[in-house]
Amino acid sequence: MVDFKQVSNHYETLKVNANASQAEIKQSYRRLVKLFHPDSNQQSADKEQIIRINAAYEVLKDSQNRLSYDRQLQDESQKLNNSSYQQRAASAQKRYQTTRTGRDADEHVEEWLRLVYQPVNELLDHILNSLDGQIEELAADPFDDELLEEFQEYLNTCRDDLKQAQLTFRSLPNPPSLARAAAYLYHSLSQVADGVEELAYFPLSYDERYLHTGQELFRIAARLYYEVQESVS
Repeated sequence: MVDFKQVSNHYETLKVNANASQAEIKQSYRRLVKLFHPDSNQQSADKEQIIRINAAYEVLKDSQNRLSYDRQLQDESQKLNNSSYQQRAASAQKRYQTTRTGRDADEHVEEWLRLVYQPVNELLDHILNSLDGQIEELAADPFDDELLEEFQEYLNTCRDDLKQAQLTFRSLPNPPSLARAAAYLYHSLSQVADGVEELAYFPLSYDERYLHTGQELFRIAARLYYEVQESVS
């Protein structure tokens, strides 16, 4: 799992976990604005808090800005870890040995690559590389009931593959040496999830903007997916 430890950060300001979905972030933002804005709640109004909430949301609502921010948190966390390494070394080693049942770091990496990275990588590859063909088939007649039904079945398959990938991703903690690859993998899965939901609106509205947005989210997911390959290789 991606784990960012920080005294104060945008995730804490918005009262969400670092692994929260874009929908969860948006929902929490709206709730906090309503709570602290003077126009909606005089008793709990806090202009300074509203400024912090808006600043946090401006970063986290955009996938690219959020990814850059996550890298920043990761780097800062690493610096904090290095500065207190001597104090934490003994207890960290003891916890590691207990949870890993005596396996060394190389075995941990090998296990994560085999049980998490490889199966998730295959599922992501299948999802990302299948969209263009589906869009091309649908383009023949976007209003054809049979084509729309096939498109719905495709989205359901994507959801099933995505759910399996997410469960697999959460099945083991990532090795510290592969923290960056795990972060890229997590964000790629998140972009795919958002993209599938955007695509699902098209059969309900016939609005091609949903197709374009879904394709763009898949393209972002694909870029992150290739970053994973670079981080692991």
